[in-house]
Amino acid sequence: MGPGEALVPDWPAPPGVHALCTTREGGVSAGAYRSLNLGDHVGDAPADVAVNRVRLRDAIGARPVFLQQVHGIRLLVLEGQTPDGATADASTATAAGVACTIMVADCLPVLFTDGRGRRVAAAHAGWRGLAAGVLEEAVGAFAAEAGPDELMAWLGPCIGPEAFEVGDEVRTAFTAGAPQAVQCFEPAATAGKWLADLAGLARQRLRAAGVTQLYGNDGSSPWCTVNNPLLFFSHRRDRVSGRFAACIWRD
Repeated sequence: MGPGEALVPDWPAPPGVHALCTTREGGVSAGAYRSLNLGDHVGDAPADVAVNRVRLRDAIGARPVFLQQVHGIRLLVLEGQTPDGATADASTATAAGVACTIMVADCLPVLFTDGRGRRVAAAHAGWRGLAAGVLEEAVGAFAAEAGPDELMAWLGPCIGPEAFEVGDEVRTAFTAGAPQAVQCFEPAATAGKWLADLAGLARQRLRAAGVTQLYGNDGSSPWCTVNNPLLFFSHRRDRVSGRFAACIWRD
């Protein structure tokens, strides 16, 4: 996996904090999983996934810790020896050389650090986790080191507002507690359906939590997983799909 095959966040992270979001390029997987599939739960050959994960580890010079993501809000504190596979949808670390890692194929990965780089965190924000408060859990992990106004968040690629058709239950899940969320839903062509701006909803919730330094996904087409098949895996588009990953770690 070469540096030209990954996205490097454009944000003012402090020295010693590093972040990266893989694309589907740079691995060995074949077929629907071509080529850098990092998901070991989607039907790909286990040996290929293992090679891809080693490539990621070697490329970043840190150990990615992969979670079993279940669209919840549990945040796992990573230590130097934390193994892969714990059930959680967010992680945080102060230890050096261990990377908070979120796998996605339409959901939104969000990376966090504070202005002095004392802690990093990552969260998996599909609509369920987002509505339930997974981003707020990640923000809360910094309480001992920094207030929300000292944090910065980078939003990675996800399904875009032109592709994310949802039902009334999704719109209600957000608007019931935050009336301004209606701004992130447009009527779809199908009656009773809506086009949802997942990144926009995340930005609203982060601002409400006091995080104002927001970078990355602005809801435009280049960030959409569905509309960029050469760059990104998309479960909504392909059904059988690999997973790419966003990572953040400290030296």
